Amino acid sequence: DAAFLQYTGGTTGVSKGAELSHRNVSANLEQCYQWLGVSFEKKSDRHVMVTALPLYHIFALTVNLIQFIRMGGQNVLITDPRDFPAFVAELKKHKFSIITGVNTLFNALLNTPGFSEVDFSHLKWSGGGGMAVQGPVANHWKEVTGCVLTQGYGLTETSPVASSTSPLEPEFTGSIGLPLPNTDLAIMDDAGNELPLGEVGEICIRGPQVMEGYWQRPEETAKVMLPGGWFRSGDMGRMNERGESYIEDRKKDMILVSGFNVYPNEIEEVTVAHPGILEAAAVGRPNEKSGEVVVLYAVRNDPNLTKEELLVHLKENLTGYKVPREIIFREELPKTNVGKILRRELRDEVKD
Repeated sequence: DAAFLQYTGGTTGVSKGAELSHRNVSANLEQCYQWLGVSFEKKSDRHVMVTALPLYHIFALTVNLIQFIRMGGQNVLITDPRDFPAFVAELKKHKFSIITGVNTLFNALLNTPGFSEVDFSHLKWSGGGGMAVQGPVANHWKEVTGCVLTQGYGLTETSPVASSTSPLEPEFTGSIGLPLPNTDLAIMDDAGNELPLGEVGEICIRGPQVMEGYWQRPEETAKVMLPGGWFRSGDMGRMNERGESYIEDRKKDMILVSGFNVYPNEIEEVTVAHPGILEAAAVGRPNEKSGEVVVLYAVRNDPNLTKEELLVHLKENLTGYKVPREIIFREELPKTNVGKILRRELRDEVKD
């Protein structure tokens, strides 16, 4: 039976109600516990979870709230996670062992005065999800906290977790790890055929956590469900010989430049590797000659950084057709309530 309707984020289109059954949710709780239990057990008598994501988001609802009620842990709710000075002040009050969030949240905390003075001696697990975790952010996080940033992957439609890196990994790998117990991941083409290892295609998921369908949207459900119980994620990725998967980007966010696929995640990660940049978002602008060109929006933490200096950095680290044609500095980037950058709004802006 349906437990509840969980609405998708709507970052790439209209929000839809994913019908999650009691089986979906209880299965994912058990899967997450078995996978991440090495962090939860034997390291502390009492776990304290920092919850900065809103509880209506599937990540916080399943991983933070329901899982921790089940375990008897304590949740510290950060009611206004955008007030980062107050957020850091709250962290200093607690001996927290677990913290979850999205990449933009971790990055903002690292750039908030006083964060490095927080007591991280009890921190056992840091979990990133909801959007791609960037290498420079993960590396900085470990330097400051001493804790590796674990990257999980999932969607509202998968209750939400489908795969994760191991909490025992000594370093951030950039991958989304291995499928959770009783879960299959495959990289498929548009026709639903599995692709060879290393090739980029759509990440498809099969397991007991996959939703029943979209509420009263049979046509939308049919678009994402393949024979055999496979769910099309809408994310492009690749898999290595160890079965570890890597996300390239959302299929709808891909930029097509002269017939070449350009993934915004790569451009953004290279951009934030520059010490003068806090956040970045890359989108495609229609172009008569090449189909699309890359436009980069960036937030500086060094007000003296020029577009010319940033462009030199980008040219040194990106193939020619991936280099942005235009760089736009902003004071901030549009985000969802969860903190995910809304590329859709920026795409609409460059088309006007």
